[in-house]
Amino acid sequence: MSSFRIDKVERLIKEEVSLIFLHKLQDPDYGFLTITKVIVSRDLKQAKVYISVFEKEKRELVINKIQSILGFIRSELAHRIKIKFTPELKFFIDDSIDYVEKIEGLIDRIHKKDDNK
Repeated sequence: MSSFRIDKVERLIKEEVSLIFLHKLQDPDYGFLTITKVIVSRDLKQAKVYISVFEKEKRELVINKIQSILGFIRSELAHRIKIKFTPELKFFIDDSIDYVEKIEGLIDRIHKKDDNK
């Protein structure tokens, strides 16, 4: 299968899942939630959905709430996209922001040490 098709399906799922959270799942417990990336298997049967949750202390709560409504999200997605099979969705926390913050903090500390010399 062409990677163009997989890329297209990933973009479509990312957009539609984002819209589902925006319009259908307006729960304040989610806080500021962003769909950062979707990776679809080659056979289009599974999709890993990576989310970023602004409030770090709410991450576990958000993932648990999402796990409890996976069926609803998948059925909404099935109504919105027209492909033969709606992929099984698995949600993961995207912690790349934490890594970026850690690196920025290290760089700031290096610059402060250089300024004190």
